[in-house]
Amino acid sequence: MTTTPMSTINSAAPARNTPTIIYSNTARFPLGQIVATPGALELLEETGFSAAALISRHSQGIWGDLCDEDRAENEFAVNRGLRILSCYRLVDAERLAATPLDKRSALPTIWIITEADRSVTTVLRPADY
Repeated sequence: MTTTPMSTINSAAPARNTPTIIYSNTARFPLGQIVATPGALELLEETGFSAAALISRHSQGIWGDLCDEDRAENEFAVNRGLRILSCYRLVDAERLAATPLDKRSALPTIWIITEADRSVTTVLRPADY
């Protein structure tokens, strides 16, 4: 008779009361050619953030640190073929939450812009614009 330790049986089971999070990697719009400015690449390297992860969020409609009006503008732009802008602060969630809205522009920031014709998506720092 073979026995299996309980830890092996339950190792894949989710803990009780743990919410299930479902992620989708479906792009909501074409990105075209993806390019990045040297300044953006340097900032990403300094902060340890992944360009690929941020571009994925952008393409899925996770716009980052935008006001409600800019989020609504992006939703309109997705459906009407207009320019789309995402803004990501390259800090952890705790630091972002602790930073007042009027001070967030001082945080390390990356913009991702997809052109209206969807021919190119650019990763850049605001200073590169």
